[in-house]
Amino acid sequence: MRVAVIGLSHLGSVISACLADKGHDVVGIDQDQDVIRKLSSGKAPVYEPQLDELIKVSLSRKKLRFSSISQEVLRKSEVVWIAHDTPVDDNDIADVDFVNHQIKEILPLLSKNTLILVSSQLPVGSIKFLEDYAEENVPFLELKFACSPENLRLGQAIDVFNNPDRVVIGVRCQQDKIKLSQLIFPITKNVEWMSIESAEMTKHAINAFLATSIVFANELASICEAVGANAKEVERGMKTEARIGPEAYVSAGGPFAGGTLARDIRYLSSFCEKYELLNPVLTSVLPSNDEHKSWIKRKLSKHFGDISGKNIGVWGLTYKPGTNTLRRSASIELCDWILAKGGRINVYDPAVEILPKKWGQTVKRCSSSLEVLRCSEALIVATEWPEFREIKIDFTSLKNKNFAVFDANGFLNPTITRCASHYYSVGVPVFS
Repeated sequence: MRVAVIGLSHLGSVISACLADKGHDVVGIDQDQDVIRKLSSGKAPVYEPQLDELIKVSLSRKKLRFSSISQEVLRKSEVVWIAHDTPVDDNDIADVDFVNHQIKEILPLLSKNTLILVSSQLPVGSIKFLEDYAEENVPFLELKFACSPENLRLGQAIDVFNNPDRVVIGVRCQQDKIKLSQLIFPITKNVEWMSIESAEMTKHAINAFLATSIVFANELASICEAVGANAKEVERGMKTEARIGPEAYVSAGGPFAGGTLARDIRYLSSFCEKYELLNPVLTSVLPSNDEHKSWIKRKLSKHFGDISGKNIGVWGLTYKPGTNTLRRSASIELCDWILAKGGRINVYDPAVEILPKKWGQTVKRCSSSLEVLRCSEALIVATEWPEFREIKIDFTSLKNKNFAVFDANGFLNPTITRCASHYYSVGVPVFS
């Protein structure tokens, strides 16, 4: 099929490369000329494992090209896939108007009966708004809309796109279902077809469930710490209960970050206000998560008393492993707090070569994870890069024999943590 993918940040660049790899004729479209130039040379705008290589292969096979917005390009497309990343501010408020504006701008450039598939993360009701807008402003084009909620994960996006659990697609009619089947079936035939509103709501529901599960597990863990129980053992007991099951999302650890889960909680909370619904569970998720963000601050303060002048090592800065994205990173926020308290930071992240400018010379970027240990009095495992789990640490060789490890998710290999003088993990009784 001839497909135009509009918006070429993380989501759009992955969709473009993967669709082309499946044999579709794809044009990736973006207003940013610098992004177009980089992608045309095989360089994705956001780091994602294997993505650059996949783009280069598809470019060489002439199945993929990149362009700025033009009527000529859009009119030849059977499906226009909207993949703008929805901006989220520091208060987890999504800039929905930005995405809607981008979509409105292209509508007059499309051919009659073009099918517009929206994957940008918008609140339920957005597709109906766009349908009404198109009907009022370009009725002669008889444009069609559908929704397939974004389901990628930074660091695993290509595998998730090519091997999905299932794909959720909301459509209005059988004809649109047939057309989108031609697009999606080379990837998977496991498609959950539903109404557009149900597809939009499914994304909110998934993220709200994950967010609620995280804060539930962490609230339980705080009680475990207080009464001397081990949250990891409690988790095992829960997952062996048939009504809960082994895949339940009940692992205690750090708070959720990044803005994605919080954005959907905000969406749902706004609907509660609009329709005067009382939903105390959903509206308490963000306050609970914000409270849990203080867990490691409390542990650091209790361990050191005053952290001013202390050398604290940090493994990982990125939002999550497998990406070089720093925006909304919990590690960055924690480092800011440590610096504000007068602490000194030694940091290593395998994907970060340049530290945030706001830190100036106050943070030392180490060349390896082991160098961090040699310079520090304590270690914080902030981003769980796989290589950190495999590192062999001889704590007896460190200058500071009273070394402390703060490992919120219990990520490190137990053979390592048992050797630390002090070890802190969410929901686990402290040993020292």
